[in-house]
Amino acid sequence: MSSKRRRKRRPRKPPPKAPETQRSEVAAKPDPVSARRRRAANLDQRPPAPWGDVPLVELVVLLGIILLVAGFVIGGSQGVVMIAAGVVLCSIAGLELAIREHFGGYRSHTFLLSGAVAVAILAGVAFLAPSVWLPIALAIALAAFAATAAMLMRVFQRRSGRAFKLR
Repeated sequence: MSSKRRRKRRPRKPPPKAPETQRSEVAAKPDPVSARRRRAANLDQRPPAPWGDVPLVELVVLLGIILLVAGFVIGGSQGVVMIAAGVVLCSIAGLELAIREHFGGYRSHTFLLSGAVAVAILAGVAFLAPSVWLPIALAIALAAFAATAAMLMRVFQRRSGRAFKLR
């Protein structure tokens, strides 16, 4: 049997202090490495909501879920309206969070936001010009999706310093 011996570690000596004149020069120059670390630390934190600590997104989602459940229970035409309102409220709350995270450089939501733009354009074409042939409307929505995705990728890369962020 062999036993492992533990060595005592010597306490580390603190680095020597710089004279007062050198300290002020060092403090005046920003360290690019620490600036990058601070920026990376800020990007790892979810961007704050403009309305402060009030959990508004969560409350809107809760209201949307309540409307969804009530709409299914009530039924009829009033239930359909409640279900539609619940879906819209939940979608708007999720979209707001995705916009805030994307433009804050926290997490990329390029395809989600581009898809929302494409769906909005497709709905607009369907309501404003119902006589437009469906493949043409889909081509317009696809072009809007591609253009928006390209723009949003550049915005996220500029904000975060990387093309995407895996979690």
